[in-house]
Amino acid sequence: MINRAAIILRYKEPAVKWVNDADPYNDSLGITISEINEDRTVYLIRDQDADSSDTVKEWVELNYLALFETELEGWYADPSLWPKDMSLQTFYSWFNVECNSVIIDTVEGMIYDDDI
Repeated sequence: MINRAAIILRYKEPAVKWVNDADPYNDSLGITISEINEDRTVYLIRDQDADSSDTVKEWVELNYLALFETELEGWYADPSLWPKDMSLQTFYSWFNVECNSVIIDTVEGMIYDDDI
């Protein structure tokens, strides 16, 4: 086990609608909610921040904008395509937040940053 917890954002319909509507090329049939939630980014956080649903909520409220921007940038790097309202309320209307507090590393060897 490692001393981290995992946050996963599951997309809701308003976020899926934005992904499809904001497409500057309009060259696809769009993506469905099940397709968009098949393979999600995992955000590792300190295990202390996952002690309870209250501490997870506090962490999300402090970091929601960074999460929001990371998700939007994963679809469209141009911020002019992003929604104007990026409030906490909009974040919660777009995403369900899941937290997993037990992370087990099953691979022997060092964990390293691919960007280095």
